[in-house]
Amino acid sequence: MCFVYDIAKVCDLTLSKMNRYVTGDDDSLFFVDNLVDVLSKYDHTRQHYIGINSETIKSNVYFDFNMGFGGGGYALSYALVEALVVKLDECVEKYHFIWAVDQIQSLCLADLGVDLTLEKGFHQVDLYGDISGFLSSHPTAPLVSLHHFDTVTPLFPGMDRPGSVIHIMQAANVDQSRMLQQSICHFRASNWTFSVSWGYTVHIYENIFPRSHLKLPIETFRPWYGGRPPFYMFNTRPVSRDPCEAPHWFFFDSIEQVSGGVVTSYTRKFIRNMTSCSFSGNISADPLASIQVFSPKTPRQGREVECCDVKYEGDAASIRLRDCRRDEIIA
Repeated sequence: MCFVYDIAKVCDLTLSKMNRYVTGDDDSLFFVDNLVDVLSKYDHTRQHYIGINSETIKSNVYFDFNMGFGGGGYALSYALVEALVVKLDECVEKYHFIWAVDQIQSLCLADLGVDLTLEKGFHQVDLYGDISGFLSSHPTAPLVSLHHFDTVTPLFPGMDRPGSVIHIMQAANVDQSRMLQQSICHFRASNWTFSVSWGYTVHIYENIFPRSHLKLPIETFRPWYGGRPPFYMFNTRPVSRDPCEAPHWFFFDSIEQVSGGVVTSYTRKFIRNMTSCSFSGNISADPLASIQVFSPKTPRQGREVECCDVKYEGDAASIRLRDCRRDEIIA
């Protein structure tokens, strides 16, 4: 129970100097600038419990759908910490039969009348295997945390886990607010759709797909617990061998700050190994080897979904992110 009592210790040591209490596991990666931006939306003098539940239904059934999972991290306002410390011993004794500390704490907070406020940028990552499909369709929310690095494959092909973390932080250290934010645009001359997950991947589809379809993660991963579906708290797309549905994958390679913005570069790490889509007018994207994405300097907070324009010549494509036009349909 030392984790619970850390709250009391922090409260004693810092008194009124602390605004918020944030906790997470040692196998989690936190994007601190985004964390600060997310928490700044909430008044620390009021009682707030901020985090996310698990991505998998069974994990939430076993623990609690209304619990902030501690691996992905959660935050308590100082006002809530003050109230919790007073009742902490009594609450731990009341729920002595529960072993999970974050579950005990969520029950204590519920008894204080405070429920979890969901922030979609926290990620427990109760998943196994390749989570590239999950990360490539991140919700429109600042990326705050990624947990369970020991149970997922490295984020980038050909790298180990530490190398993958160092690599993705190259982009994050330049602009955390855009990390994994998805932008979708179409190159209709070739019947291509581009899906950019900023700082991580670009997908090219040899077909025209709407955003409503591409915002669903490709199920490259496996659930934390097996059994019968449904597994997840979100809808997914299956991995497809249909050349009209399967994307070409490009992964983040480098980043450069330029006048007026930032250019991220993405390269093809493996061939798709399929025929081209046979729809009339479709052109194979196999010759493409690299993609550059220009993102303008825009205010950090309150960023909405961005649209983009594409140019293509030879074996390279360039994408320019921009504000969506009024009533623009991404389809």
